[in-house]
Amino acid sequence: MKIGIIGAGQIGGTLARRLTALGHDVLIANSRGPATLFALAAESGAKAVAVRDAVRDVDLVVLTIPLKNVASLPAGLFADTPAQVPVIDTCNYYPRQRDGRIEAIEAGLPESRWVEREIGRPVIKVFNNIYARHLLERGTAKGRAGRIALPVAGDDPAMKATVLALVDGLGFDPVDAGGLDESWRQQPGTPVYAKDYDAAGVRRALSEASPERTVEWRGTANSPGTFIAPA
Repeated sequence: MKIGIIGAGQIGGTLARRLTALGHDVLIANSRGPATLFALAAESGAKAVAVRDAVRDVDLVVLTIPLKNVASLPAGLFADTPAQVPVIDTCNYYPRQRDGRIEAIEAGLPESRWVEREIGRPVIKVFNNIYARHLLERGTAKGRAGRIALPVAGDDPAMKATVLALVDGLGFDPVDAGGLDESWRQQPGTPVYAKDYDAAGVRRALSEASPERTVEWRGTANSPGTFIAPA
């Protein structure tokens, strides 16, 4: 596939490396421009492009930027991207550490529903609950005992099927986590977050999740702080 990645942080850079190694044609972009991505492009084999070019003539898009920056994406970014092209959302809400308060999310809107509203496009939620190093190093062959599983939430069956297959190709068991309204079950602070469970463990953790955000993952009047000193 031809895959556009918006965001070159830990998850974006890792996916660029893994996906090009699997033979995909990868375009990668960030907010600072292609010139800042030449080193990553040379290492990974991905092509550094402008943000608008990352969603042009592609089969799939990965959005993997700080949640607070979603609203700053170019207006009409996906206007010319065909409706059938899946958009993966890996974003997490870190109000105390980075993003500040987003009132709709604080009121209970799942993070990825908020992303959908901001970009005007359906999304599939995945890759948000795994450490980047584990995504890089711990993929294994299908059928191997203890294979790490990743939850995948989304509403469109065809888009979700494409993403489920992509997760499997990367070396992880994809677990259908339901529609996007259920994606809160894999948000920070839930039992599946930052865990390397197998498929049975992921299903159990999703079933045990509570919609009530724990204090550590709710914004305060002083948010944001930093990851070292959250506010």
